[in-house]
Amino acid sequence: MDPGDPPAVAKTGSDVVRAATAGRRLRVVETGVYRGPHVYGNAPMIRIQLDLGALEAWPTDRLPGFTERLRALLPGLDGHGCCYQEPGGFVRRLREGTWLGHVVEHVAIELQSGAGAAVTRGKTRSVKGRPGVYNVMFAFSDESVGLLAGRLALELVDALLPPELRGISGLDRVCDPPDDTAGRDRLDVALALQTLRRVQRSAALGPTTLSLVREAERRGIPVMRIDEHSLVQLGYGRRQRRIRASITSLTSQIATDAASDKDLTKTLLEDAGLPVPRGAVVRTAEEAVREAERIGYPVVTKPLDGNHGRGVSIGLATADEVRSGFEEAARRSRRVVVERQYVGRDHRILVVDAEVVAVAERVPAHVVGDGVRSIAALIEEENLDPRRGEGHENVMTRIEADDHVLAFLTKAGLALESVPAPGEVVYLRDTANLSTGGTALDRTDDIHPENAMIARRAARAVGLDVAGIDFIAPDIARPVRETGGGIVEVNAAPGFRMHLQPSEGRPRNVARPVIEMLFPRGARSRIPIFAVTGTNGKSTTARMVARVLRTHGLTVGLTTTSGIYINEERVVEADAYGPWSARMVLRDPTVDVAVLETARGGILREGLAFPDCDVGAVTNVAADHLGLKGIETVEDLALVKSVVVEAVHRDGFSVLNADDEITARMSRRAGGRIDYFSLRGSAEMPAFLREHIGDGGLAVMREPTAAGGDIVIHDQRESLRLMRAAEIPATLDGLAEFNVQNALAAAAMCYAQRVPVSAIREGLSGFTTSFEHSPGRLNVFDGHGFRVILDYAHNPAGLKALGSLILKMRLRHLRVIGMVNIPGDRRDEDMREMGALAARYFDEIVFREDPARRGRRPGEIVALLSEGALAVGFPRNCIRCILDEDRAADACLAMAQPGDLVVLTPTDIEAMWRQVLDYRVPIAARARAEEAPRQPRRRRRSAPAAEMRNSA
Repeated sequence: MDPGDPPAVAKTGSDVVRAATAGRRLRVVETGVYRGPHVYGNAPMIRIQLDLGALEAWPTDRLPGFTERLRALLPGLDGHGCCYQEPGGFVRRLREGTWLGHVVEHVAIELQSGAGAAVTRGKTRSVKGRPGVYNVMFAFSDESVGLLAGRLALELVDALLPPELRGISGLDRVCDPPDDTAGRDRLDVALALQTLRRVQRSAALGPTTLSLVREAERRGIPVMRIDEHSLVQLGYGRRQRRIRASITSLTSQIATDAASDKDLTKTLLEDAGLPVPRGAVVRTAEEAVREAERIGYPVVTKPLDGNHGRGVSIGLATADEVRSGFEEAARRSRRVVVERQYVGRDHRILVVDAEVVAVAERVPAHVVGDGVRSIAALIEEENLDPRRGEGHENVMTRIEADDHVLAFLTKAGLALESVPAPGEVVYLRDTANLSTGGTALDRTDDIHPENAMIARRAARAVGLDVAGIDFIAPDIARPVRETGGGIVEVNAAPGFRMHLQPSEGRPRNVARPVIEMLFPRGARSRIPIFAVTGTNGKSTTARMVARVLRTHGLTVGLTTTSGIYINEERVVEADAYGPWSARMVLRDPTVDVAVLETARGGILREGLAFPDCDVGAVTNVAADHLGLKGIETVEDLALVKSVVVEAVHRDGFSVLNADDEITARMSRRAGGRIDYFSLRGSAEMPAFLREHIGDGGLAVMREPTAAGGDIVIHDQRESLRLMRAAEIPATLDGLAEFNVQNALAAAAMCYAQRVPVSAIREGLSGFTTSFEHSPGRLNVFDGHGFRVILDYAHNPAGLKALGSLILKMRLRHLRVIGMVNIPGDRRDEDMREMGALAARYFDEIVFREDPARRGRRPGEIVALLSEGALAVGFPRNCIRCILDEDRAADACLAMAQPGDLVVLTPTDIEAMWRQVLDYRVPIAARARAEEAPRQPRRRRRSAPAAEMRNSA
C-alpha cells in the first residue's frame, strides 16, 4: 500500500476527539470474494472495502502505543516482510506510519496463519475518487475462514484504537458473527484463533479428499468443490470426474453395496477361492453363542453393515463375551456377523485399479507405562502429540477414554487409575482403527507377492476400483496360506490417512494412482473455454461462436444476458454473464465446449470462474458504467476487460479488435498468441497490424470488394477467403457493420481453436437476427405494415453502432421512430449524450426509463435525455416522455404508419418481443397499408432534424 504522505494534523488529545466526532469512523462498505483471476491478480482473495472516515487522518505512527500493543497480541506480525520483503518489514511500516486498512490486511493474514492456513499474500489499494476508502485484500485457503478472519481483524484493530476513535459499522457485510463469541473480549486473540480453527475444521476437506485434490492440482486438473462436504469435481464438462473421499465416478454402486454387506462380501470372496474366516449372520444373542461354539473360539462379532470398526468386538472366548459382543454390534445393525478370529497382525492393503499401492500395519490405541503415571495420565500425555487431532484432521486421532475403553481395561483387570510398570504396553481397544486412536506402520515394501495377489483378486471379486482390504496375518512378508490368516473385510471408500502419513515408515502418495486411473496419462481433463467480453457486441459474438461450434458437431454450453443454454435449449432464464453461470456450464457433464459471455460486473464482483481459458476475446471498450465500482475512466474499464485475455493460457489465443485503439493495446498484457480482427482492409490497416500479419500472425479482416466486402483470414503469411460478409444474414446484406465486426471476432475465435473453415462458414451463414438466434440483438419484425427493430442499445456506443445502420436504411422508410432509454446508474453526461445521439437518428423519439431506475428519481432520466436532444436542436414537439416501458413501446407502435421504421431498445427483451408480436394494428391503419402503392415514398422530415443529420 502506498497512499502517500499523511496529512498534517494536530496531535493533542482534544484534537483527536474533535477529529473523531467531525467525521465518520471505520465503516465496511462492501465485501467480495475473488475466486478466480481478477483486476488485482490471479490468486483467490477476499476483498473488504473499508471507509476509514476521520481515521484517514490518523495513520499508525500517530496512534500512541498502537504498534506495540498489536505486536504483543500477534507476535507473528514481526515476520511479515511487507513491501521490504524481509522479516520486520511490516513492523517498520507501522512505525513509519501506515493506514488502518493496511493493518487489517496483515492481521487477517496472521489470524489465518495462526489457525493453520498457509496464506501469506495480500494488498491494500485506495479507491480512485473516494478519499479514505480502501480495498483491503488478502488470500484465503477456505472462504468461510477467510471472511471470519477479516471480521475478527477489523474488530481487533478497532479495539486497539483510543476509546474516542472506536466504533466500526457494517461488520455484518463481511460475515455473521460466530455463535459462541457473543460478548467476548475483542482483544482475546486466543479465543479468536480457537474459533477460526473450529470453523476451519468444519469446512476443511478430509485428508483423503484433500490428497486427491492436491494431486489433481499438481497435474493441472481443474478442481471445483460442489458442496460443503467432500463432493469434488475434477475437470470440466464432459471430461469431468467426481470424487467424495475415495469414492470416484468409476466406483460401482453394486460393488459399494456388496462391500457394505459383510455376509455377501464373504460369499463373493469364497466363490473366488480366497481365504476368509468361517462364520454366519445371526439375529439373536443365543444364535451368536451357538454359532461361536460351532466354529470354535475365539470369535469376532461385528455389525453386518458397519464401518470404521464401530460395534466390532474381537477375542471373544466365552459365551458371555459373545452375548456382550452381540449387544454391542446390534446397536448398529439388526443382523450381526459372528466369525472365527484370525490370529495375527492387522493390516490394511490399499488396492487401486486392481493394483496394490500401499500396505499399513494397524496397531490399536495404546500407552506405554513408566511406573509412575496412571493410564489416564498416559492417555493425556499421548494426546499432546501434535500429530493427533479431532476426527480425521491430523495424522492420528486423539484417544478418547469412552465406555468401550473402560470395558476393555476392565476385561484386562485394569482401570484408568492403574499405574502400568515401566515399558508395559497397555492396549486400550481391541480394534486398530485410526479413527479410534490407533497408529499405522508402513509395510508396503514388506508384503509377500502372494498376499498382494489375494488382495488384488479380492478387490476384483467385489468390483471396487478403490478398495481397502483388511488382512490379518502373523507376518505380512510370508504367504497366509502358510502362516494362517486371510481377509476379514473389504471396504469401499477406504481412508488414505494411514498411508499418506503413517506413524512410522515411509509416506505413500496413494492419491497419484487414483488420479492416474481417473485421468490416464494423455487424457484430457478440460474442455475448451471461449470467453468474450467488451462494452458492446459480446452477446452476439458469443452466440455466433456457439452456432459455429454446434455446426461442428459439439455440445455447447453458452452463457449470455438472456440465459444459460445447452445447445439450443435454454436451461436457465436469467441475466447469466457472470461467474456463477460459467461455473454451471463447466459443471454440466454433457458439455464439450464452453462459450462464456463475461461482463464487467462479474469480474469486479468475484473475478473469473476459471483460472485460464483457451480463447479470450475483447470486442471493444467504450465509455459505459463509468463512475461505478471505482471505474472512473475508459482506461479503468479496459483494465477490467483485459482480465479475460490475461487469463488466456500460453497455448491459447487472445482475440482483439484492431480498430479499437484501447483494445488493441491489451496485446501487451494478453496471454497466448495474439489474433486481431478488423473492418479495415489491407489498404487501410494500421502499421502494427501490417507488421503482425507480416510476421505470420493471425488476423481476420474484411477486405473491400465490389460485392460489399469479403472476410479474409491471414495466417502464417497466407490469406484464405472465408466468405462474403453479406452472406451472413445477421449483417442485413452487409449494412449492419457492427454485426460484420462481431462475425469477424467469432471467425477469429473459432479459427484459432482449429475449427474447420467449412464449419465456420456454415455456422455464420446460418446465423440470423431472429429472436431465437439472438434475442434483443437487431431482431426484425415486418408483420404490421411497418418494420420494427428490437435492439438492446443501452449505451452511447451501442446506439452509435445501431444508428449507423439506421442512417443506411433511412431511404427505405418514411419516418424513423425510436424508443430510447439508458440505465439509471450511468452518469448525467452519458444520458445527455444518449439524447443527442437519438436526435441524430430518429424523427420521433419516445424517451422512457429503466424500471429499476437505479437510484434516480422518477422522471430524472427522461429529463436528462430530453435535455441532450434539445441541446442539439431537436424539435420539442417530436419528443414524448413516457416512463413506463410497455406504454412507451405502445406509443411508438401506435404512432407508426405504413412504411415507417420503429426502433425499440428494451430492458425486458422477451416481454417487449411478445408485445411487438401481439400488437394489433388499428383497422384504419391496416387498410391504408393494404392500399399503399408499391413504390418508394417521400419522407417527411422536420427541418431542424434534417439539417442536424445533414450537418452530422
